[in-house]
Amino acid sequence: MNVLLDHLPEFRDGFLGTLALTAASAALALILGVLIAGFRVSPVPPLRAFGTAWVTLLRNTPLTLLFLVAFFVVPLILFPGVSPFVLATLALGFYTSSFVCEAVRSGISTVPLGQAEAARSIGMTFMQTLRMIVLPQATRTVIPPLSSIFIALTKNSAIAGAFSNTELFNVSKLLSDKGFAIGWIFLWIALAYLVITFTISGIFRLLERRLEVAR
Repeated sequence: MNVLLDHLPEFRDGFLGTLALTAASAALALILGVLIAGFRVSPVPPLRAFGTAWVTLLRNTPLTLLFLVAFFVVPLILFPGVSPFVLATLALGFYTSSFVCEAVRSGISTVPLGQAEAARSIGMTFMQTLRMIVLPQATRTVIPPLSSIFIALTKNSAIAGAFSNTELFNVSKLLSDKGFAIGWIFLWIALAYLVITFTISGIFRLLERRLEVAR
């Protein structure tokens, strides 16, 4: 308990840093994932090829390698001077977007084909059909896997601590280097992660219940 009370500001900053990384990366992953899922089911072959390449490349690349690219290649070639938080968000968001894409694509496949055909028969474009007909019906199926994906994202954010980001794992390393008992440090860090993951799980359970009532 002493390590928590004596270093409460560090734990608070680490907790808020993990929250910020998780929220920003989840928002980026959700936007990209839905967009790429649209590409995967698009009638345009180049878009389908791009979506397939995106998912295949990112899902099969270790997250640590994406962090190395984000921190040592992107600033050197594309955007010098970018903050570590933005680079970590990009690495986490791009990686997670591939999993979000597959969850959304699986949800889209559960919508009866006749729904899309009926929309096209009344003159709706592919994007209108996807946005107004298919995605709203796929949402119920997509919610449960998204919960697991974003919980995994929370835990994956620990890698950002090794790349100049203030988050919970970074705090544990800082305090252990100062000689504090590693067991107590990991206990409080684990409890902090549990608070975040249980909150995410609760939010998605609430969404599931609301969608069940709406149905």
